[in-house]
Amino acid sequence: QHIYDLAVIGAGPAGLSACVYAASENIDTIVVEAEAPGGQAGTSSKIENYLGFPTGISGQALAGRAWIQGQKFGAKFAIARAAVEIAKTGNLFEVKLQHGLNVKARSIILACGATYRSLDLPHYEKFEGQGIHYAATGLEAQLCVNEEVAVIGGGNSAGQAAVFLSGHASHVHVLVRSDGLAASMSDYLVQRIDQSSRITLHPFTEITELKGDRTLRKIVWKNSQTGQSEENDIGNIFVMIGAVPNTAWMGDCVKLDEKGFILTGPDIADAQSKSPFSTSVDGIFAVGDVRSGSVKRVASGVGEGSVCVSAIHRYLADNAA
Repeated sequence: QHIYDLAVIGAGPAGLSACVYAASENIDTIVVEAEAPGGQAGTSSKIENYLGFPTGISGQALAGRAWIQGQKFGAKFAIARAAVEIAKTGNLFEVKLQHGLNVKARSIILACGATYRSLDLPHYEKFEGQGIHYAATGLEAQLCVNEEVAVIGGGNSAGQAAVFLSGHASHVHVLVRSDGLAASMSDYLVQRIDQSSRITLHPFTEITELKGDRTLRKIVWKNSQTGQSEENDIGNIFVMIGAVPNTAWMGDCVKLDEKGFILTGPDIADAQSKSPFSTSVDGIFAVGDVRSGSVKRVASGVGEGSVCVSAIHRYLADNAA
């Protein structure tokens, strides 16, 4: 069986970046992706603060270009194949995939990202895709023309969604449980939300009820301070309340923090500070949203993926067969 120099698990911005830089430097690379290239960023309608794209670029377009770039440099892709286990024998790793397939590699980069959190409400699953969205792209915007919509969450993805949708919907309601927008939201988004007459921020507010037939028709929200409830004719809501790391499949393969994100670099007691992306297992590295303490931004993921390749070079040289 072919033995790759590097197996990258996950094809979001961090995984694609690692793949492009590794393959361009003659590291024999394969990328394993459970769904489609792009990760969470692949669902982002417009990334405006990504270097080199002053008019913005959709996450899907960015991921698509990176995928082609990786292929151009000779990287292999196993798409729609979820990794289910990693085993190490000697200096070799074996990544077991769904359907009984496996991949052998000398080193691993875990770039498996995180999954959207949902709201704990009756009939929630019924309305997923029928009024409940986790992404605000041009596709969803068309559904909302001249209608009121609600965005749940106070972080960057919520802010981006609110600003983008305000160009299409008649009004955007931003619902947050706390007293305002998260400290983590980029300043340019906070200012745009403050200045927009088409966006209203509702602090201390959460949805208590979803109403509809086959599709969502109305939502009820409640202010936790006043106790007042309000029913609104809103058929599209955008749930942007953070993410859970995609690490459950790994078992106890590498050390995780209390939330399930992968510990790296200085966070691991026995790491000889080889690389900020080293995990508790020599030869396995982690980058992007799945890494504990990472900045959940596309540019950061891309940066981590590219920088990590120098650690891969070092590791492969030190462990040459």
